Amino acid sequence: MADTQAPMLIALKTLLHTLLLPPGGPLLLAIAGAWLIARRADTTPLVADTLSRIAQRSPPLDLTRPVQAQAIVILGGGLERLGAPEYGGEPAVSMGLLERVNYGAFVAKRTGLPVAISGDRDETSAMRASLARDFGVATRWVEERSRDTFQNAQFCAALLYPLGIRRVVLVTDADHEWRAVQEFASAGFDVVPAPVGLYTPSPLDANSYIPHATALVRSSSALYELLGDLARRLFATLHLRRHTL
Repeated sequence: MADTQAPMLIALKTLLHTLLLPPGGPLLLAIAGAWLIARRADTTPLVADTLSRIAQRSPPLDLTRPVQAQAIVILGGGLERLGAPEYGGEPAVSMGLLERVNYGAFVAKRTGLPVAISGDRDETSAMRASLARDFGVATRWVEERSRDTFQNAQFCAALLYPLGIRRVVLVTDADHEWRAVQEFASAGFDVVPAPVGLYTPSPLDANSYIPHATALVRSSSALYELLGDLARRLFATLHLRRHTL
């Protein structure tokens, strides 16, 4: 499962993220963003809702039925605070990451499945502390080397396969879930999607057309995942980055 090109590809993805996503940089303005930026369309709830519906292709987890899986994997993402004064200097997760941790803990308590977390060292430190302190959920396995979704899947496979674990409940943001499922499936996992923060319809009214900072964040998240999925398929097609089972 060697991934010797990972640093270069991660750097490329970071560059594309910076250049292409709203509020965007020169490339966005030159290629596709002029019309949107001029009208602030991507900052309106209407456009944010549309992009969210397109990006969110995984259904909610049905907890009214038995969940056939061996473990829960919660993916890192977002910011963390390694020395939060209000927690006595202990690590804490940011709002975005808290939503994943919160839902992962909820699923763990409802199913009784053991929990694995995946991300970089700082993310997993904060996630593990929050799961134990705030939700009373122990973390069974920690994968703390990954820097992107491809590596989440790659390193989780290295950690869990030797234990006979192949079927997992995968917890991450609703926008990110589809791409994460594809990566974990490509790494050989049988995945049960468990997206959090799913789009919920809202009435169409005058407020739907009024620019709002929250709508810009939602649009950016959805666009990032749509572009990320295109990049995933491109890298796999060109054999630049593929999981080796």
